[in-house]
Amino acid sequence: MNKKIFVLGGCRSGKSGYALETAQKFSGNKKKVFIATCIPHDDEMKHRVARHQQERSRNWLTVEAPLHLPDAIVEAGNEADVLLVDCLTLWINNLMMENYDSEQVLDQVQSLTRAVSSAICPLILVSNEVGTGIVPENKLARLYRDLVGWANQAVAECVDQVVWTVAGIPMTIKGMSNDE
Repeated sequence: MNKKIFVLGGCRSGKSGYALETAQKFSGNKKKVFIATCIPHDDEMKHRVARHQQERSRNWLTVEAPLHLPDAIVEAGNEADVLLVDCLTLWINNLMMENYDSEQVLDQVQSLTRAVSSAICPLILVSNEVGTGIVPENKLARLYRDLVGWANQAVAECVDQVVWTVAGIPMTIKGMSNDE
């Protein structure tokens, strides 16, 4: 079964842990691929990455895809038993920092949704929900919030299930949960 699941939540909501737990259920000890979008620029972020790596078993293959996420999904998905992408918010950030304009970012989002739709193995994607806070005070932050929001809507449209995590509690808001 090539179920596609999108896991959303705020910072420290439990979304990455839930996504990892869900991926483990799909794959057992088979070929598991973690597609990482983070570019750790400072020591604090390097520690976060190391902590996330320790949370995964040694059975996970990590693919770094800070910019070319749709291509990584297509390439890794051909041989994987499950894909886990963490996270879309960092991917959008990376595109913006590479001076992609809004149209180019949204074109990449369309490429992402095509890659998600064509995935032949279970695929779990993680993203932050950025639309529940205050309106940012500067133009760049507002643009980032808007682009992430539009990306989240596009991905939510093309997956089978959307799970919202709050305080470590996953709630299915689209589709059926794994337990049903």
